[in-house]
Amino acid sequence: MKQLLIIGYIWPEPASSAAGSRMMQLIDLFLEKGYQITYACPARFSEYAVNLEEIGIEQVQIEANKSEFDSWLKELNPSIVMFDRFMMEEQFGWRVAEQCPNAFRILDTEDLHFFRKARYEAAKKNRVLTKTDLFSKEAKREIASILRCDLTLIISEAERDLLTEKFRIDRDLLLYIPFLVPKERTSPSTELTNFEERENFIFIGNFLHDPNWDAVLYLKQNIWPIIRKELPKAELHIYGAYATQKVEQLHNKKEKFFIKGRATEALSTIEKYKVLLAPLRFGAGIKGKFIDAMLTGTPSVTTTIGAEGICGIYPWNGEISNNDQEIADAAFMLYTREKRWNKAQQNGFKVIQNRFQKENFSSHFFDTIRRLQERLEKHRQQNFMGSMLMHHTLQSTKYMSLWIEEKNKKS
Repeated sequence: MKQLLIIGYIWPEPASSAAGSRMMQLIDLFLEKGYQITYACPARFSEYAVNLEEIGIEQVQIEANKSEFDSWLKELNPSIVMFDRFMMEEQFGWRVAEQCPNAFRILDTEDLHFFRKARYEAAKKNRVLTKTDLFSKEAKREIASILRCDLTLIISEAERDLLTEKFRIDRDLLLYIPFLVPKERTSPSTELTNFEERENFIFIGNFLHDPNWDAVLYLKQNIWPIIRKELPKAELHIYGAYATQKVEQLHNKKEKFFIKGRATEALSTIEKYKVLLAPLRFGAGIKGKFIDAMLTGTPSVTTTIGAEGICGIYPWNGEISNNDQEIADAAFMLYTREKRWNKAQQNGFKVIQNRFQKENFSSHFFDTIRRLQERLEKHRQQNFMGSMLMHHTLQSTKYMSLWIEEKNKKS
């Protein structure tokens, strides 16, 4: 039986974050192809995490800087190892290369962390993104991880283009795989509530993710006061996992700004609202909240960064604006004009059907893996920079890890 090992950064929480949903989508692809899957993770198990054993996946708790991992890995002998974010490849990639040299190594970036951080630095200083922001220590770490792997999954075309055009990464090392929606879910449901039956605005997003906290604060301070002048009866409901005290303190009944906390089920929550309001000022990848909004027929207002990588040549399912007043005006128009709202809803369905159908990507995904596996030695030879980086990783990271292990034994 084909064996896949996933080394996870955290245990997947699809109800908490888009990253969790993305991981479960990839897992489903491999299960459908008959892979035996082991999910290993150094993080503590969360009460909100999926119980993977219920779907036939072995769950294994692992530790960094422990030689016991090596013997366990060698015995498992997976044909494919997938690292969940570059930090896991940094920690365990050299061990995989040593113990299972013939295993096909995949990196799932989720989004480009260095790109998100670069935008954050620019937003924090209220200026445009510069080369200095992009060419950072984080970029060197993440791109080194990309080069050490045989294939890296990229969730957004914008990120793929950034890597190939700005950083000259070989396209053979990258594969564009966005969020994956099964065909049966891409058709509009006849049970969706219509314009007249919906009310209020919604924001939803995991508060461990900095762009979401920034967007909520921006809404509170800049956007919502403008909207309230035009729509005094409307409310804004903020949902999100892991809301901290600073988030809770924004709750204000008088201002109709309500912090609702974790949404048990994102789709059933979003479909009750008239408009998704999410003016993200920095970030990367594809934002799952907008895919969920399209699936539930909920038009949205966001920024250029929020919409990045989603609609392609198709119209957005709502409005895209980058100025305080324009964002507020766009929200007002969507909220009050039924024809505009209905058109935006239909745009969302078209985007999902044409850009995110799972069936449009699954065959190409496995064809690419098979093609590269069949010529793995040549593929690695052509990626000399990656081989060089792996060599130096084995000489540095390996011995640092062994030193930490010995130090821990003595303490």
